[in-house]
Amino acid sequence: MKTKGVGLILGTILWLPVSLFLAGCNESKADPKAEAPPPATVQPDLDANNFKVDHSEQFPVVAAIEYKAAPALNVTGVVQPDIARAVPVISLAAGRVVEVKAKLGDVVKKGQLLLKVQSNDVSGAYQVYRKAVNDELLARQQLQRAQILYEKGAVAQSALEQAEDVAQNAKADLNAATEQLRLLGIDKDHPSGIVDVTAPISGVITDQQITNAAGVQGLSGPNPFTISDLSYVWIICDVYENDLDAVHFGETADIRLNAYPNTVLKGRIDNILPILDPNIRTAKVRIEVPNPGMMRVGMFVTATFYGKQPETRASVPASAILHLHDREWVYAPLGQGHFKRLEVVTGNMLPGSMQEVVSGIKPGDQVVSNALVLQNTVEQ
Repeated sequence: MKTKGVGLILGTILWLPVSLFLAGCNESKADPKAEAPPPATVQPDLDANNFKVDHSEQFPVVAAIEYKAAPALNVTGVVQPDIARAVPVISLAAGRVVEVKAKLGDVVKKGQLLLKVQSNDVSGAYQVYRKAVNDELLARQQLQRAQILYEKGAVAQSALEQAEDVAQNAKADLNAATEQLRLLGIDKDHPSGIVDVTAPISGVITDQQITNAAGVQGLSGPNPFTISDLSYVWIICDVYENDLDAVHFGETADIRLNAYPNTVLKGRIDNILPILDPNIRTAKVRIEVPNPGMMRVGMFVTATFYGKQPETRASVPASAILHLHDREWVYAPLGQGHFKRLEVVTGNMLPGSMQEVVSGIKPGDQVVSNALVLQNTVEQ
């Protein structure tokens, strides 16, 4: 019995250190769940944009900063040719088009052949010219004869003066007939029934009203072509009546082409039309812009005017803005774990990962610095 008692005591003594050792090992292991902050729970309010969140300290807030914004008015416009630089191509002779050497959109040089017209006006002008040549020759011969007779006393001085007058009139008629042929582009020594129509200026053909075998009228519309010098173009914008205070004659505007949104051009406001459209209450504003070569007639542009006084707006970290359902929101703390989701209208991105807020909050208002984290918590 003594041996059994001693063995039981020794077994108990040996077991106790091992148990204590195992217990000590279990206590040394860290429990992540025990160390993590308690999960945030969301309690919706009667208002769908109001939320109560437990442990709201997990969502730090920041105050909106005051930002002086240079006011900008953005309007749409269309590229149009400068009317003062658009020149019609006129055919001086009426007739039928027998050949077209250019077409709409072509870049042409001054003096370049555009079309040929077969015209009866040429034969008529040449007939007048030949008759004027004969009349002038006859009048000159009669004047020479009258001078000889006057020197011999065979005719009176009045007869000599009459012969001189007839010779001068015949000379004037000949000059006029010669000029008519020159204007038609006809060589008086080699007449032809074809009239060449050339470009009066260098530029781009922006309008075409004729085709092969079409008829043209001399010095009357429609003009066969219109050539526009596009080195300078007009931007015609519609500005609402309430925004006209931002537009001033002579000031500059930024021009962005829809086709090249990253390119900013400078233009000068050279006219504000004095008549408003009675239906949409807008005025036409004309901007003159040097064309670097990329601007084409009919392009849509966005013009930005900076004529208003600076405005005070709020700016917040870009992470405080939540983009949801094509709208933009911020979370504003209401106290005691309550938050309210507010819709805002944002503006331009600012340095330092800040973003301009046009409306919805004002400088000094507090918002959650990371709206996406709170939104994810709300949706869980």
